[in-house]
Amino acid sequence: MARVQLTISALPAHVRTARLMATAVARRAGIAESILDEVRLAVGEACSRAVEAHRAHCPDQSIRLELIDSAESRPPEADQTNGTASNNGQAAQRFEVVVSDQAPVEEPSSTVPPHISEGASIYMDEQTPPGGVSGLSPEVGLAVIAGLADDVSIEPNEHGTVVRMSWPLGNADAEDTELVG
Repeated sequence: MARVQLTISALPAHVRTARLMATAVARRAGIAESILDEVRLAVGEACSRAVEAHRAHCPDQSIRLELIDSAESRPPEADQTNGTASNNGQAAQRFEVVVSDQAPVEEPSSTVPPHISEGASIYMDEQTPPGGVSGLSPEVGLAVIAGLADDVSIEPNEHGTVVRMSWPLGNADAEDTELVG
């Protein structure tokens, strides 16, 4: 399993660096070319959300990204701890991006859209901080991430929020061609 760790400061310009790094590592890991834009956009959304939260609450704290290529086999117990599906003791081959921020978590609201995990409810009805670029509330970015990534987990805790996104490795274009022809 290859793992790349990247730490960025809470500056909007560093989101581009994170997107470029994630795209390069995803390409090296074997993500299908047709999925690379989804990876780049999802990582950009997750990092932008983290940067906005940090700028409002803890601008001096760093944001951490982990880019994980699970193409190599792992022991079955590793699959159980992080929720990765396995087949006959072999780990599913996935590319995972984990974006961890240290911004304080707000109180959860009472409603959660069905397409977003329950942990994401903390962002509902929260306004973009002054000077925010999007003018949209953070749940829009989380909804975009949920639409772009194959698997998404949003885990708020006392130290911030962890957004996990993953995509299957392999050439999806070749699989589509086989199904059609």
